[in-house]
Amino acid sequence: MMKRHTREIQSFFFSQYFSDGLRISLGVLLPSLVLAQFGLLATGLTLSLGALCVSGADNPGPVMHKRNGMLICSAFMFIVAITTGFARLNVFTMGIEIVLFAFFFSMFSVYGNRAASVGTACLLIMILMMEQALQPAQILGYSATILAGSIWYTLLSITFFSIRPYRAAQQALGENMLDVAKFLRIKADFYRPETNIEDNYHKVVSQQIQVSHNQDAVRELLFKSRLVVKESTNASRILVLTFVDLVDLFEQIMATHYDYAAIHQKFEKTGILNDIARVIAHIADELDNLGFAIQANLTYKDTVNIAPELEKLKARIDELTVVEKEISNLVLKKILVNLRDMDKTIVNISKYYNSKSAELLENRAEVEYSKFVTHQDYDKHIYADNLTLSSSIFKHSLRVALVCLIGFIASKTVTHGHHSYWILLTIIVILKPGFSLTKQRNYQRLLGTIAGGAVGILVLYFVNNTTAQFVILMLFMIGAYSFQRLNYIVSVIFMTPYVLILFKFLGVGHVVEERIIDTIIGSAIAFIASYIIFPTWEFELIKTTLNDVLQANINYLMKVAESLSGKNVNTTEYKLARKDVYVYSANLSAAFERMTSEPKRRQQHIKEVHKFVVLNHILTSYIANIASAMINKPQTTQPDNLKLVKRSINILFESAKKVTPVQTEPPKIPIAVGETLPPKPEVTLDAHLLKEQLEFITKVSADIAKVTDALID
Repeated sequence: MMKRHTREIQSFFFSQYFSDGLRISLGVLLPSLVLAQFGLLATGLTLSLGALCVSGADNPGPVMHKRNGMLICSAFMFIVAITTGFARLNVFTMGIEIVLFAFFFSMFSVYGNRAASVGTACLLIMILMMEQALQPAQILGYSATILAGSIWYTLLSITFFSIRPYRAAQQALGENMLDVAKFLRIKADFYRPETNIEDNYHKVVSQQIQVSHNQDAVRELLFKSRLVVKESTNASRILVLTFVDLVDLFEQIMATHYDYAAIHQKFEKTGILNDIARVIAHIADELDNLGFAIQANLTYKDTVNIAPELEKLKARIDELTVVEKEISNLVLKKILVNLRDMDKTIVNISKYYNSKSAELLENRAEVEYSKFVTHQDYDKHIYADNLTLSSSIFKHSLRVALVCLIGFIASKTVTHGHHSYWILLTIIVILKPGFSLTKQRNYQRLLGTIAGGAVGILVLYFVNNTTAQFVILMLFMIGAYSFQRLNYIVSVIFMTPYVLILFKFLGVGHVVEERIIDTIIGSAIAFIASYIIFPTWEFELIKTTLNDVLQANINYLMKVAESLSGKNVNTTEYKLARKDVYVYSANLSAAFERMTSEPKRRQQHIKEVHKFVVLNHILTSYIANIASAMINKPQTTQPDNLKLVKRSINILFESAKKVTPVQTEPPKIPIAVGETLPPKPEVTLDAHLLKEQLEFITKVSADIAKVTDALID
């Protein structure tokens, strides 16, 4: 356990989060440090301000997307800075600008996360410009300096990523592998006698959200970079093939899903389940080692041979057959097959990183990258189409505009400090489209500010040496920017003392109380507003999420049906169907987790939603169990099994129709390949298990239908 915690700390320092923290800190700090040597600290601070704000738009992605996003952000920031410089001369014009810009830039969310970050950066520069005592003749020059600072940071960032375009993807891939290893350990707990199966389902679903989110991040980084760079070096191909195999491995882990209660009832007394859990844990350890090697850009050759453990497990299963003749061990054999498949995949991944990697890549087919990544449409009609109260983003933008106006009035009437813009800053950071996210961010901001304020006071009180204070400032700065995407509360804990020490260097003292009070005021305004001003509750949006999940499972089952009909299933189409199931399932699970943090009276049908989430996980796992075993393998036509699949598809389709009435006709399932049906295959144990699994899928589909009926009542 201690070794694992040590490895987690090491992984952080090789992660993209720490790289981001170093890059942002360098980009923000360097202009001030350099120009301070020439007596131009004020100019340096303005350049740093531009760099700081545009860094918010420096989201993960290919270099071209990062460049375009930051350049557009820089242009908008320049316009906002000039506008704010003149608007701030009158309190009423400043209030009007706040309302208009808060709404306009919040609507950028319709174009995705990168555009939303651009909007937030522009609001940030508006807020920070409010307190700048500039004369009209100084405004243009000051705004141009901010623009120069943003351009400096943009050049720095794209230089970093142009030199090593795949490094960020490599780091994200390693992190995703570590997430999959954690998911595997949670799955191993299902076999331990002391595990509460219901609680473990919740852990599995929560971790699946993390895995799916990071898989999407890797797709964006890796596939889009590859499409933009248009190169096919061994290094890039190794990353692509590793990711493809990692997703296949995740499917194999999902496929190791069984009726755990029944397994415990049958085999718990034999001790075989603890043996299975131990082997799975060792496979997870191996995956951890591989993930760290990839993340740290190290060659990994110290592969632990899991094969002997698998052979011992096989012997135990065979021995169990002799001793317990009345108990079928077929399910244990299926688990053993899954574990062997996992081990084989991990061995393949490790081989990509040895000296013979080039030979392994020769016969691998290219992935159709463009189909696996989302392509954001930036057409202006999307913005216009969302200017309606039926759009959650429109309602959120109105809320932001009104709340920012309230915050501005509060900053002019309630507080009398020199940094009352902290109220607006808190509102912009905290206020999110959904109540639950706002509540979570509110808690994190308050707790982080208070804890960070205490740390800042201790540093300023006990550390009197200026050089030591500056070193501590840099460490806090790197920590704040390293954790801003990883753990927000930790980021704020680092950010607060960093700001306090910075103000001390600038000759501004006694700002701790002011910062905490303004943060509390801003948090209170944002929290109350999220509850009473155009509130958005998860249950209002859940139908779309449910429909997406149902449609994804239908499409996933269609690939099984095609295989059972004797057709060759297109690998790309199958993997796309699998990807959609995992993404939409993760979205559903995340929606449920957000729902649990909402007020009790707003948690409509929460028990049914939870049951749907668990049943969907079971359904997806069973489909993966079947699909992973038969896709890309010749199958004879199996009419009886096809009927079961068709029944499941029809049940899920009827449920989808109830959730979203506007539906097309159900998909047509092929009956057979050729004019005549081949004779029925001989009934084997595998065939018997397959039929049992398909019958269970039908049962789970029927259970999902019942839960859906309860949800839409």
